[in-house]
Amino acid sequence: MRPENLVEVFGERAPLAERYAQWLETAGIQRGLIGPREVPRIWDRHIMNSAVLEEIIEDGERVIDVGSGAGLPGIPLAIARPNVKVQLLEPLLRRTKFLEEVVEDLGLDNVEVHRGRAEEKAIVRKLAGADVVTSRAVAPLGRLCQWSLPLARVGGQMRALKGSSVAEELERDKAQIDKVGGGKRSVVELGKGVLEESTFAVIVEKAR
Repeated sequence: MRPENLVEVFGERAPLAERYAQWLETAGIQRGLIGPREVPRIWDRHIMNSAVLEEIIEDGERVIDVGSGAGLPGIPLAIARPNVKVQLLEPLLRRTKFLEEVVEDLGLDNVEVHRGRAEEKAIVRKLAGADVVTSRAVAPLGRLCQWSLPLARVGGQMRALKGSSVAEELERDKAQIDKVGGGKRSVVELGKGVLEESTFAVIVEKAR
């Protein structure tokens, strides 16, 4: 169901968000990118939950979405923030084809689709130097930092959407994060007043 605060989040681009929801509910399910049981939760659990990432993204930043899948969180972010460059990184061909079709259909000229894995040297050479590397439900935090931080510039950040147990993950994976050059780290709550249940982002700076 169309959320009441849709325009509050997406502004005049709200129709693009609705169009994206249609893609997820049809081709997204037919191609196995979204489970059929997710249809009632497309908006709150997926689109709006991803869009609130824009609360911690600055104008003009280049953002890489690692393991983008069906385009989450990258496409909702790109719709909400047309002045942010979003690069969707996804290893599976059927998913990149879906992403390319969606990006073309929605006319998202601030989005690029790249096929590959974050840990591939060729991908790092091609995309490294991003201001922000994001993801959603991709991997445990330590491994996520191993994949994400090499794609960021020094001083850039991994800003990944995570569940409420993220503080425990930070403590558990501290050594792994340090090993790959992770510096200052924090957890922020996103979506207050927008989502029924707010979500969290873990922020890890690339120190070296």
